[in-house]
Amino acid sequence: MHVRRTTGRLTAAIVAALAVGLTSAPTPVTAAPPATRLAAPSGDDEGGTPALRAQLDAASKGWLDAKAALERSTRRQQELNNQLKTVESELTARSSKVGEIAGVAYRTGRLGPVSALLNSGSPEGFLDRAAALATVASKEDRELRNLLKTKEEVTRTRSALANEIVEQRKQIAVMDKRKQQAERALEVAASAQSAPRATSSAPRGTSRANARSAPRNSDGSFPPESCSVNDPTPANGCITPRMLNALQQTQAAGFTRYVSCYRPGGSGEHPKGRACDFAAQKGGFGGDATGGDRTYGDNLAAFHVRNADRLGVLYVIWYRQIWLPSSGWKSYSGANGDPSSDHTNHVHLSVY
Repeated sequence: MHVRRTTGRLTAAIVAALAVGLTSAPTPVTAAPPATRLAAPSGDDEGGTPALRAQLDAASKGWLDAKAALERSTRRQQELNNQLKTVESELTARSSKVGEIAGVAYRTGRLGPVSALLNSGSPEGFLDRAAALATVASKEDRELRNLLKTKEEVTRTRSALANEIVEQRKQIAVMDKRKQQAERALEVAASAQSAPRATSSAPRGTSRANARSAPRNSDGSFPPESCSVNDPTPANGCITPRMLNALQQTQAAGFTRYVSCYRPGGSGEHPKGRACDFAAQKGGFGGDATGGDRTYGDNLAAFHVRNADRLGVLYVIWYRQIWLPSSGWKSYSGANGDPSSDHTNHVHLSVY
């Protein structure tokens, strides 16, 4: 059937397009001694510009929303395919039944009122044959009505499948547009720098730990959240429940070095309670991370990327690189060339 072939090919394409918990109690935040812990990145010193971060925020949110809509449509498509198989099977059975009734009527002639009267030998016989006539007519009528109803259901199901195909193509187009938006914003920001800086290769950290997923709506999307729970890090302030889950899951996976989340000033997600900075060094936010500290940061960034879908990650920034759900790792040069704006001393995590 044409619809089956079309939906089969599209489902395979969608799977290709998409090819993108621990339950233990969270470990408390480890704060380094005041004498060695340096101040957290302050103000608006997160690299890039407010305009760039606004573009990245909108692009990643739009991409994630479209991805959720695509997944909903794909699930609906599968349900409709199963439904179509069922109603087509019913259609075959009912068509066969109606065909049998038509065949019998053709061979023997339908039992009508005149034949019932002529072939009855008494008033009682006439009533008996009239009752038989009513029974047969009722059965034939029911079978015909069931056949027509099933045909209509097949038509509606095929139409719904066609609509889902249109919806999936639309969401794939939106995802591609949002991907281009993020990458174009990064290119514009890089070209605006007076002196291009050397960039590092994408982090090569490994992490096999799985995080517990943040709560979702029944349709798979993330609910909107406000800065409504206390920030347990030394930064104080507030964070969102989803950011708290990401923080707790990160610590439960063994990444327990100094971390700071809420900041009242600047742009980006920190003032909204949707971002945390995870120090790569044991002593806090210092100079460029090297050696084991660099490896720690690589593995921490890899943990966030591996669990991006579970945690609702908008982006991860580490060592002059930014990871986006739409594009993977891309170059991200800092605004001032220092360890904080270059993110060479901490991993920045922003969540939806």
